[in-house]
Amino acid sequence: MSKHHQQLLPWLSLFLFAQFFHASLCDIGTTSHYNPPYIPTACNGNDPSQFPTTNLFAAAGEGIWDNGAACGRQYLVRCISAANPRSCKPNQTIQVKIVDRAQTSVSRPFRAATTMVLSSTAYAAISDGSSPSVNIEFQQI
Repeated sequence: MSKHHQQLLPWLSLFLFAQFFHASLCDIGTTSHYNPPYIPTACNGNDPSQFPTTNLFAAAGEGIWDNGAACGRQYLVRCISAANPRSCKPNQTIQVKIVDRAQTSVSRPFRAATTMVLSSTAYAAISDGSSPSVNIEFQQI
């Protein structure tokens, strides 16, 4: 192997390592859930087309509400821990759309002052429901 190739090998190795083990850009927070009725919402009132067909949506807590700019934002969410052991469904990451403001939602969340409040369908996708709230990792996409 030439000296030039020997000098490039460590840099190439570092590049490949960085591709497989990059730093996470996720935030940590809490979530609870709420049940129907979901409309009217603070984002789009009584328009039923605002809800994804998967029913994976959420109301934004004050920390991410951003004076209404959160409406329509999409987040990847996964449960990382809860007060009740084994409440999180392992390896379950879901994508939710913000359709409402938690503080003013028609249906009240099971636990107040969380980062976001998931629809009952979304909450059931990441948690077994034995805890009224769970700790989450979330990332805007």
